[in-house]
Amino acid sequence: MINTVKALRETYNMTQNDLATKIGVTRKTIISIENGRTNPSIDLAYKISKVFNLPVEQVFINKSNLEEKKLQIESIRFIDLFCGIGGFRYAMEEAVNKWNIKARCVFSSDIDEFARESYKANFGEEPAGDITQIETVCIPDHDLLFAGFPCQPFSIIGLGKGFNDTRGTLFFEIARIIEGKRPRAFVLENVKRLVSHEGGRTFKKIIQTLRDMGYYVDYKVLNALDYGLPQKRERVVIVGSTIPFNMKWPEKVINGKTLEDILEKDVPQKYYASKMIIEKRKAAHQSKYYPSIWHENKGGNISSYPYSCALRAGASYNYLLVNGERRLTPREMLRLQGFPDSFKIVVSDSHIRKQAGNAVPVDMIKAVLNNFIPLVFGE
Repeated sequence: MINTVKALRETYNMTQNDLATKIGVTRKTIISIENGRTNPSIDLAYKISKVFNLPVEQVFINKSNLEEKKLQIESIRFIDLFCGIGGFRYAMEEAVNKWNIKARCVFSSDIDEFARESYKANFGEEPAGDITQIETVCIPDHDLLFAGFPCQPFSIIGLGKGFNDTRGTLFFEIARIIEGKRPRAFVLENVKRLVSHEGGRTFKKIIQTLRDMGYYVDYKVLNALDYGLPQKRERVVIVGSTIPFNMKWPEKVINGKTLEDILEKDVPQKYYASKMIIEKRKAAHQSKYYPSIWHENKGGNISSYPYSCALRAGASYNYLLVNGERRLTPREMLRLQGFPDSFKIVVSDSHIRKQAGNAVPVDMIKAVLNNFIPLVFGE
């Protein structure tokens, strides 16, 4: 028996004492259940499940349902919401190659016209536009849903109206598509701060909404730096399926790509900062690393590392400087996110800078899919 009591309790910001009090047992009993040393009685299992407003089978899962099964399917249909320049799609197509499974993107969408232009140039398909204007019935049936969506506050959290509590947010668009199309699984990505946004209430509502729709859900904050990319980029990844699964989050990668693998050799002068900025930075900071990426925070403090801080779509022009001297080129930014050099750059530097800053780290998502797909698509 596998139980999700600890994960649920932490999602709801409850202590072990809080849960013990609600169901009338000791904290020691809760600890024993969470550690798997004790299987609760049927009555106690139902009491715990009632606290989280979930079916008991979503809280206590039979181990036999969690075994990784052989992949015998020929293809997986997926949709790519808030697709940007296709980070999820690259990750998916690379992941399924090892199983000789075809990844079929049946729908993609993004509101940004320049992102759609880049996507079309690289995949031969132009994504649909604003997802809020597309009815659920118009979206093809699919097995797997991908979405990297903006972090937004929910204005009426906690009123018990299911995913209607999220109406007016872009997460609502994901929820109404999941409810309407019932894919077998989904993978969502967002900024790390979503977990603590509005005191954790926003994230709690998201997880609760997904579970209320009958999905088994797990999540973890991951760092692209741990998955072969020289960029410190922390993101929360949420996975869910209509069938029970025991997610094995990917192990950290050793000997991943370094800045030497990312940086270009001959860089045009236009990417160099002005003499004044270079002199000012070097007067304020001396790096221990070469090559390095110098980072200036909002307070004007400068630091440097043998990797990049997170690319940001709306960052200042000289937010990141290679060796304190020049900006990253478009190709370097794409490499930092795991995009192949075959990626066609068809928009201006400013647009590709925004697109790379909004993208999901391909290598990190691929590592997640390598573990997740066999769990939920095995036969």
